[in-house]
Amino acid sequence: MIEVKNLVKRFGGKAAVNDISFTVHDGEVLGFLGPNGAGKTTTMNMLTGYLSSTSGSITISGYDILAQPELAKSKIGYLPEKPPLYPDMTVEEYLDFIYELKGCTLKRYDHIKEICELVGIEHVYGRVIKHLSKGYQQRVGLAQALVGNPEVLILDEPTVGLDPRQIIEIRNLIRRLGEKHTVIFSTHILSEVQAVCERILVINDGKIVADDTPDSLSVKLYGDNRLTVRVAGPADGVYRAMRALDGVKKCELLGIKEKGSVDINVESAAGADMRIPIFRVCAENGWPLLGIKNTELDLEDIFMKLTGPEEDIPAQAQKKVRRLKSRGSASGGTLDDVSEGTKAAKRAAKAERAKKKK
Repeated sequence: MIEVKNLVKRFGGKAAVNDISFTVHDGEVLGFLGPNGAGKTTTMNMLTGYLSSTSGSITISGYDILAQPELAKSKIGYLPEKPPLYPDMTVEEYLDFIYELKGCTLKRYDHIKEICELVGIEHVYGRVIKHLSKGYQQRVGLAQALVGNPEVLILDEPTVGLDPRQIIEIRNLIRRLGEKHTVIFSTHILSEVQAVCERILVINDGKIVADDTPDSLSVKLYGDNRLTVRVAGPADGVYRAMRALDGVKKCELLGIKEKGSVDINVESAAGADMRIPIFRVCAENGWPLLGIKNTELDLEDIFMKLTGPEEDIPAQAQKKVRRLKSRGSASGGTLDDVSEGTKAAKRAAKAERAKKKK
């Protein structure tokens, strides 16, 4: 288990991490998110003992990272963004070296064999590391983190630079590792967190702005009252019928996703279950109901809601955010892109207010 209490890290007068607290329980896979400059990397460095904190405490499996550093670090397996590999060694030589370096007491042959089978590198065991693909080098990096069977795994950007197939393989591996280890998984790629993590922690400006599951955050921010409906009927008629239903607060036409049908987003009042009324109105009008499902926020929506522009930012600026956000999604959907969109929106808002004053 990892326990962080009132953690602060200052660089001069700047608080990079400002009084954060959280707990990661045994067997949990936590996604740790934050744009550059938010304090994420600083927090990761303090968790691994690479940096000391200004104040606060970190305990790893009951050991304080500053008061008992050797005991605490013996519980951690760490994979930094760039794996700490020796490219001229073979995989076998490298893992033997890591085994000695960590002072591992488990049976060498059986332990290393088990790790190699787990991460899928047994068939490249005798090959020189520099001759391996980036995906296999990343697997070797994971293998070194697992030497000694640590209780806690801290993985910093483990899928950076990998192709889609390699990313899926690493995702599946992290899921398996989460069955026996406590895992903190740091990434900028939003889809990675949704695919791998049970819980997300978002840090912004040195403070935790969210700590929950993606589904729970969606409910807390918007309520569990949004449905996406697909109906085989005229768009205008379906929209008016949905909008007229008792309990509906808002309807939004999503367009035609399937020939002969229309998709509509229906938002209802708190506690109202609109599924039966929607079914009835479709049946009364002779419109086949092709689909109905809960609408969940993706992590970009959640992050923008938590750290995005203030409500008084003009519509023009918010459109700019959406454009930048869309570009970020197309290229992998990173929080850096979202953060840049937020900054751009604020700059546009400031410029617009200055014009009004003149």
